[in-house]
Amino acid sequence: MSFSVAAAVPAAPYIDWAGLSPLLALLGGAIVALIVGLAGPRAIRTQVVPLVSLVTFAAAIGCVIALWGQSIVLIEGALQLDPLTLILMLVICGAGIISTLLAWRDQAADEIAHGEFFSLMLLGSAGMFVLVASRDLVTTFVGLELLSLPLYILCASRVRAERSLEAGLKYLIVGSVGSATVLYGFALLYGATGQTGYSEIAAAIASNGLATDPLFLTAVAMCTVGFAFKASLAPFHQWTPDVYEGAPTPVTAFMSVATKAAAFGVIIRLFDVALRPAAETWEPIWVAIALITMVVGNVGALRQPSMKRMLAYSSVAQAGYVLVGFVLVTDLGVQAICSYLILYSLGNLAAFAVVIARERETDEGDNISALRGLGSERPVLALVMTMAMLSLAGIPATAGFMAKLRLIEAAAAGDYAWLAAVLVILSVVSLAYYLPVVATIWRGETEPAADGAGGVPVLAGGAPDAEPGRAGWELTLIGAVLAIAVLVFGIIPQPVFNLVASAARGLGL
Repeated sequence: MSFSVAAAVPAAPYIDWAGLSPLLALLGGAIVALIVGLAGPRAIRTQVVPLVSLVTFAAAIGCVIALWGQSIVLIEGALQLDPLTLILMLVICGAGIISTLLAWRDQAADEIAHGEFFSLMLLGSAGMFVLVASRDLVTTFVGLELLSLPLYILCASRVRAERSLEAGLKYLIVGSVGSATVLYGFALLYGATGQTGYSEIAAAIASNGLATDPLFLTAVAMCTVGFAFKASLAPFHQWTPDVYEGAPTPVTAFMSVATKAAAFGVIIRLFDVALRPAAETWEPIWVAIALITMVVGNVGALRQPSMKRMLAYSSVAQAGYVLVGFVLVTDLGVQAICSYLILYSLGNLAAFAVVIARERETDEGDNISALRGLGSERPVLALVMTMAMLSLAGIPATAGFMAKLRLIEAAAAGDYAWLAAVLVILSVVSLAYYLPVVATIWRGETEPAADGAGGVPVLAGGAPDAEPGRAGWELTLIGAVLAIAVLVFGIIPQPVFNLVASAARGLGL
């Protein structure tokens, strides 16, 4: 029996390079940043490498804008470039630009070398693209690992600080457990359905009646637990406060926005597409997780002396709010999630900008007492932190209020008005830890520093060449821009709502 060797070789998959351009820009920028970081002169390492990172994130955003409105299946169905992917990439790359500016003179970038630091941030962002665009179990896990591994290193990038190394180790251990749980869940899901593609999995569930199959239910449970670890959802959030507190603050800021956007992107795509025929089975589980997360996050944030720990618990609570939109399994719910991720990120990043500034200006690190007297000493930063706290609390005329209002509207329209009521009640509870920060800023008085104590910028995250006792101008500028955006989108939110109007197109909701 004769056969043609050429005929036996499978055809190479068609690759739409234009559709992959955001990913290629991030990967290419990571390589360039790493190579430039090997340059001898310190000025090149400290100034050019961050600039490469900024240009790369800007190029990725440009690619996203060029692809806007398209819906493309990439690499034989492994990835899908659709409005949800593009919107979340805007959030991720926007957070990358701001985090790069926050880390420009940070000690962490200096300790592990600027090339490695910023290339890892770009690689993590590339992993986020793969994760939110995946429509196959294999590529989802590849994206999950490409996201996680750089972040493990970035959390421990302050190699001379014990807390940073501890944060990296904790994140590595807990993250590995989460990844392993997801992988086991994927293996069981493949065993139950015989498919790895999301659309094929959904068809197998519907045609074979797998919604009550024990093997399938075990797979769903493991996927739920694994992604709850990644998204900092209670009761799987225990790592979040310690890692947020110990990691370099620019890394914490990046994780609090970009990682959360990527995690919810994959949760939406997996559960609302692949597992949608079994929604009645997994929906009550996610409702319970949303309730627990909102309660634990708000209660845990009370009376926290560390701003980073308080913002970590706040991040947990905000993740619970986002789940309110997810459990609806509707187009409006996905729109509300995307709106929330965009608007929430403004206040969150503004708060971290002020925390970094005070770390570099005082010897109290991220303690809330470092904000005492900020209103008289640094009024611009005081206004920035005030707007950030009011937005995170959901006070009217701020971006955070409009984000929560959108979630409440979606929940009420989807027969989850009682869950929206819980969100409102816990938002009121959140005032108990947001407003004391504002009071400390405007009522506190600056305590005189001890002789020779002009701040400890190196221990607090500042760079050796930073102006002693004074944060860089870029932090004030970033904070001011974000605070203005919080106010503008709190009054005129329609541009954001229009941006996310097509977020669920292609999900089949």
